[in-house]
Amino acid sequence: MDPIYLLSVITLLSNIFLVYFVVSYILKRFFKKDILWRGIEESLAKKSKYYAFIIALTATLGSLYLSEIRGFAPCILCWYQRILMYPISIILATSLIKKAKDVHLYVLPLSLFGAVLALYHYNLQINPNQYAPCETIGFSVSCTDRFFTYFGYITIPWMSFSAFVLISLFMLLERSKVSKR
Repeated sequence: MDPIYLLSVITLLSNIFLVYFVVSYILKRFFKKDILWRGIEESLAKKSKYYAFIIALTATLGSLYLSEIRGFAPCILCWYQRILMYPISIILATSLIKKAKDVHLYVLPLSLFGAVLALYHYNLQINPNQYAPCETIGFSVSCTDRFFTYFGYITIPWMSFSAFVLISLFMLLERSKVSKR
């Protein structure tokens, strides 16, 4: 199986999970219906650092695979997203080893900013802009280039966006778990 297709399937499944989680949360919070929620938050919060680490490591290794093995040259916005993702892997690994309780304070700002940047990058791919930042620098490939599209919407920036959003979600769960102690 092509590793890019596998990463795309993982992204699709994570997007389905995110929609399920958001709908469950909305039903519980605003409509007081616990139909879909049923302890999801508590069970995910128990291992939230582990899940976030797996996602960050997968995103880091996936980005290295795409550039170093498949030869897809990263644009400047891809580099910025990498600058935000790579430290998340290291911070989470360190927090798991040291059993740090305040990791969300360091990871959440990086993941939220990364999600905004990835969404902006994805928007540039969907709505190409001749004034995109990559073209003016002169050494980068265009931010609007799509090396692949799976399932009609999954591109490299969307994979990045999905990873950052999931990490943010798990860090919010981690924060709520720490605040309950």
